[in-house]
Amino acid sequence: MLLFSKDAIPQDWRKLLGNYFETSEWKLLESNIQHELNANPEMIRPEPQNFFKALTLTPVDSVKVVILGQDPYHSPSLAQGLAFSIPSGISPNSREFPSSLRNINKALGIEGFDTLPNGDLHHWAEQGVLLLNTALSVKLGEAGSHTNLGWKGLIDRLISALSSQKSHLVWLLWGGHAQSKLPLISEFNDQLILQSSHPSGLGVYKTNLPFLAPYDKDSCRHFTKTNEWLISHHLEPIQWVKAATAKDEKTQGSLFG
Repeated sequence: MLLFSKDAIPQDWRKLLGNYFETSEWKLLESNIQHELNANPEMIRPEPQNFFKALTLTPVDSVKVVILGQDPYHSPSLAQGLAFSIPSGISPNSREFPSSLRNINKALGIEGFDTLPNGDLHHWAEQGVLLLNTALSVKLGEAGSHTNLGWKGLIDRLISALSSQKSHLVWLLWGGHAQSKLPLISEFNDQLILQSSHPSGLGVYKTNLPFLAPYDKDSCRHFTKTNEWLISHHLEPIQWVKAATAKDEKTQGSLFG
């Protein structure tokens, strides 16, 4: 039987969360997720061992940038435990490739970073970009199905603790759901908060802070602004698009060969 336990959360993040695990909020989450695991584990995404992948790949000390997603992809082959990220084997030309990543690619290109060879964002996480969904599980085929199981208490505590204990963070809040977490972010510690519409679908162009300008003439410039901020605070900028390896080039070539 699969068990849901705080022990799956890396020790540094457990320390950051303090007495959260003694609260009724944690006990509710623990009970609800365990119930789902007991009932239909094969229907849960990502796989339970990947619930806390974002925290595993991006230790507290390494966090420089936080990107907040909503809940994991609810399609069978997409969710990895990292907000917005999908497996590298899914071609950007595939119908499975999410619109949010297509538009992120457009913004990267507009800002002069080239475009991602695929949608796997592990290399962002490994550089200190916390790719955090605000619910860490979902039922296959049912978007938002685990939103009310208690993840909110955990993620809210994490956001609040991280912003109050770390300086010079960059927060990328894309869409109304991410922006609803704004009151949790400390007013102190010299943090940069960048807001825009969500990068998915046609909503990318909407609101008075669009992720992309109409006709893709410009972007919100969040990737550029993030790196300028990091450099100004003597931190390494993010390599948003990693250099292609020989293996990557071979894979890309096979898509068109």
